[in-house]
Amino acid sequence: MSDWQKTGWRAKPRVQMPEYVDAAALAEVEARLASYPPLVFAGEARRLKRELGAAARGEAFLLQGGDCAESFAEFSADNIRDTFKVMLQMAMVLTYGAKVPVVKVGRMAGQFAKPRSAPTEVKNGVELPSYRGDIVNELDFTPEARIPNPDKMLRAYTQAAATLNLLRAFSKGGFADVHRVHSWTLGFAEGADAERYLDMANRIQDTIDFMAAAGMTGETNHELSQVDFYTSHEALLLEYEEALTRIDSTSGQWLAGSGHMIWIGDRTRQPDGAHVEFASGVQNPIGLKCGPTTTAEDLKVLMSKLNPKNEAGRLTLIARFGAGSVGDHLPRLVKTVKEEGANVLWSCDPMHGNTIKSSTGYKTRPFESVLREVREFFQVHSAEGTVPGGVHFEMTGQDVTECTGGVRAVSDEDLSDRYHTACDPRLNASQALELAFLVAEELSARRAEAAAAAVG
Repeated sequence: MSDWQKTGWRAKPRVQMPEYVDAAALAEVEARLASYPPLVFAGEARRLKRELGAAARGEAFLLQGGDCAESFAEFSADNIRDTFKVMLQMAMVLTYGAKVPVVKVGRMAGQFAKPRSAPTEVKNGVELPSYRGDIVNELDFTPEARIPNPDKMLRAYTQAAATLNLLRAFSKGGFADVHRVHSWTLGFAEGADAERYLDMANRIQDTIDFMAAAGMTGETNHELSQVDFYTSHEALLLEYEEALTRIDSTSGQWLAGSGHMIWIGDRTRQPDGAHVEFASGVQNPIGLKCGPTTTAEDLKVLMSKLNPKNEAGRLTLIARFGAGSVGDHLPRLVKTVKEEGANVLWSCDPMHGNTIKSSTGYKTRPFESVLREVREFFQVHSAEGTVPGGVHFEMTGQDVTECTGGVRAVSDEDLSDRYHTACDPRLNASQALELAFLVAEELSARRAEAAAAAVG
């Protein structure tokens, strides 16, 4: 919209944002960030939008994954590499199952802020402000640590820039070669607990061997050794987002320079709120989390505000209802989209609706519940004749024990072994890859059904 301004959100109701006590310090940080280079570029965002448009039509598939909340303390090249590595493995398996390109989008290089269910928390009778992510305050339960500190935005920017630099090197420097990626995956499938996935892994290997025999290798074909990899995060801290928003010189449109794709959370999707106002005016692809309380009327207004031109790839609706509840909510939203003729990409977030407290007191997510929600998502779209275009996972390349289940059978008692998340429980590398195999089976079955229907 031509009259949109990047400061316009400041006149709207704001939720899930910190109140900074030192206005002068905040203004100084915002001014410094505004002078820094953007982290991403408009051409990259436009390319992602085209690829997401293809996913909405069933001509591609979206894989979006990464940390619940990025941490300053756990920032390292190894952690970035390991998460990127698992996403490459997941993408290869999904590509084989779907027989379409997989759009790879990391929850990385910007996922520093987190919404919370309550503004304060109480421990041992002491009440303090909630931890809102490393870009805002600190996890330590002390009054000093919980004071919002604007300087943390500068550290977040530096970490995001370094992360992007390494991701670009990995994605274009040979690390992503299909032969290397599949050798990692084959090792997983040959494990005693993962034998059920060995058949698909061997079929992928046969395809790679055939391509090599035909002279199609990473050395002769860059598409086999390089990938496009995009970043995304929840645009929650709007002072940070505004400071990195720029006019794109080629199109004259505004770009959120903090990441290729930004999304609006289920707690911040008020149609007249600050977060919707901000996202409505930037050209980046936008995600919108849709939970059980999303009404048809709200969705109509939000689609109109966030994608007024009904552009392909502009708006991704990320469904997050919880296993057993998808059938209660997703069909009515799918029908609303169809009635409006809205151009959207449907993606499934099976993480946020399936968080429970374990018998040992840890917050966790059962692997079976995550898988069940994905299957219910596919079932609804099959019944409605619409496209299940993507999946959205909180996961890590580290060998953590935060979600129960999977072939490695993490139990409630195992959670304390390597429970490292600063916020929500994440799938570990093994669970994430197993889930990719299971989603690939769903995609293969859907392709078989479509082929049979076409013959019939």
